[in-house]
Amino acid sequence: MSQMNRRRALQLLAALGTSGLAAGCGSDTDSEDTASAESPVKIGLIVPSVGPNKAIGDEITNGFQLFLSLNNQQLGGHPVTVVQAEEGDSPKTGQAAVDRLVKEDVLALTGVVSPTVMSGIRDTVEQARVPLIGSNASPASLQSVVYIWRTSYVLDEPGEALGGYLRQMGVSGRIAIFAPQGVGSRDVIDGFRRGYEQEGRRLTEDPVLTTDNANPGKAAFSGAITKALGKRPDAVFCNYTGTAAVQFIKQLYDQGYEGKVYAPGFLTEGTVLSQLDDGENGEQRTRILKQGIETALNYSPDLNNNANRVFASAYRKTYGASPTTYAMASYDAAQVLDKAIRLVGASPTPQAVNLALGKIGQIDSPRGAWQFNQPRTPQQKWYLRRVMLDGRLLSNVVVNELATLG
Repeated sequence: MSQMNRRRALQLLAALGTSGLAAGCGSDTDSEDTASAESPVKIGLIVPSVGPNKAIGDEITNGFQLFLSLNNQQLGGHPVTVVQAEEGDSPKTGQAAVDRLVKEDVLALTGVVSPTVMSGIRDTVEQARVPLIGSNASPASLQSVVYIWRTSYVLDEPGEALGGYLRQMGVSGRIAIFAPQGVGSRDVIDGFRRGYEQEGRRLTEDPVLTTDNANPGKAAFSGAITKALGKRPDAVFCNYTGTAAVQFIKQLYDQGYEGKVYAPGFLTEGTVLSQLDDGENGEQRTRILKQGIETALNYSPDLNNNANRVFASAYRKTYGASPTTYAMASYDAAQVLDKAIRLVGASPTPQAVNLALGKIGQIDSPRGAWQFNQPRTPQQKWYLRRVMLDGRLLSNVVVNELATLG
């Protein structure tokens, strides 16, 4: 059979969804290799390349690209081209990114840092009928979706895990709660309240909602902290990330607070600890280690399982830094796409991949095994992490398992 006729036969077989004539065109392996070589796919990556969320966008990009580099730049046996689009910081910019990528005939979408953007693109993604595997925390209000899956977590879950832990530890309800204004913070606080307020326990303090400022000044939180500490709380629960997290922790300790700090894990994720660490004899490091910061997250780079040893080692070698939960969730986004596309076979379509995502079963992840639940989010373990010295550096070290949620 000529090469042209052989190729045409394979295309017809793929279109008909049958393999009955494949033997006449070569071995099964030969057919799969030829189909793979002739059917590259595009994946759309939506992340911010500028602004306060750029660092998270970079981590998400790194995690996805790392999986590809470890798998011959393929997903499910198909060569992959990643097409990146600017997420921006609003539903409008997110919708523009989705529209552009859909016109590029992408097989699936991934990424999306902002919960606001994720909510804003919901209808656009559903109408396009192209699966989106979101790889950052998403709002609790994102329900009843068909084409949107998440490999990170729902925003109320870390608060729920910590609230349950503090209740079990007998911490009193006099907990000062700080968070920036916004939907994400409401989800986090609602989860914390739900986890804590059981068995007759009650939180006595109203949340202090600060201005949602990604780059606050050196006194941005001082007034709110002074007022809250005047009530002599037994602990602090807060929800900040990036530069805001650095400034909040510094200003909290500068105001004389000597108790423990609890938070969702992104308080100390990424470069936060390196920015807080002032060295071996530094006052800032001493206070952090003495007072204690404990966070709840679905991942830590020191988890002892084979998948994480491979992932964390490759990440450090490739990027010169320890991986974060953002990178891990994006690595897993690539992994679930790999499984789904492999299930579909030679001629994947967005709709077929979306259907296959519900059939992939358990994921062998760096965070530990997990699987999608009915709302298309992970059912997974949550870990308690404490800021401790790992060698000479401040690090998030897992000290306990908290709960399985999802």
